Amino acid sequence: MSTYVYGITASSHPSLPEGMDGVGKPSRPVRILKEGGLAAIVSEAPEGLRAKRNDLLAHQNVLNEAGAAGPVLPMRFGNVAPDDAAVTSVLAERAEHYSERLSTLAGKVEYNVKASHDEQAALHRVMADNPEVQALAEANRQAGGGSYEQKLQLGEMVVAALQSREAEDAVELHRALEPSAHSVSVGPESTGWLANLSFLVERKTAEVFLAAVEEVRKTHPHIELRVNGPLPPYSFVEPGPSEPTGATPESAGSQAGRE
Repeated sequence: MSTYVYGITASSHPSLPEGMDGVGKPSRPVRILKEGGLAAIVSEAPEGLRAKRNDLLAHQNVLNEAGAAGPVLPMRFGNVAPDDAAVTSVLAERAEHYSERLSTLAGKVEYNVKASHDEQAALHRVMADNPEVQALAEANRQAGGGSYEQKLQLGEMVVAALQSREAEDAVELHRALEPSAHSVSVGPESTGWLANLSFLVERKTAEVFLAAVEEVRKTHPHIELRVNGPLPPYSFVEPGPSEPTGATPESAGSQAGRE
């Protein structure tokens, strides 16, 4: 039977959630695999596991239970090892790395921030900041709307200006929130978002980070922000760009992408 992995923590963790319900229908009981100073929170892996609401919640509940009493390296949903021996082998092989990560992530949570433009507000901002766009728009207006070529030129200029504004706003957002966080991880680009950033934040001072988010909302009303958190620090299981990096473990790296 293959083994489903929820997370990795220290074997001395004061509140490991052994015996609680995990993923699957019927749900598989959660158990603990220990290897040296580390422990993996696991259960049997059900056949044909899919990202359904009940299983996603079960995965999250196990991590919340474990993370409430101490640092846990969370695995993303769907992380399956061939068997228990494969899990303990990885714990032994990467003991130094996991111990370092647990120390770094202690007392910290993740906030994911996605940003997009309010279309009308961003358009007004672009028109106000770009004299060339203003001049062409006014010339077209006085010409009764302008020729097809003039309309096309104006449209292309507006699109280019909006794209430039998106890039500038992404940089400004990063700079505005970074001082309130311990680390920042840039997520994959996706349609509809001008920025997808994850921030590692001290749990005790999260209100400082959230206040910085609100300040961005006030000073950049053309930017819409979606904040998700506090979350287990999924995006920081591996070292960031400025930290020592080893080989990506199968137990964490295969699920490391952020949607």
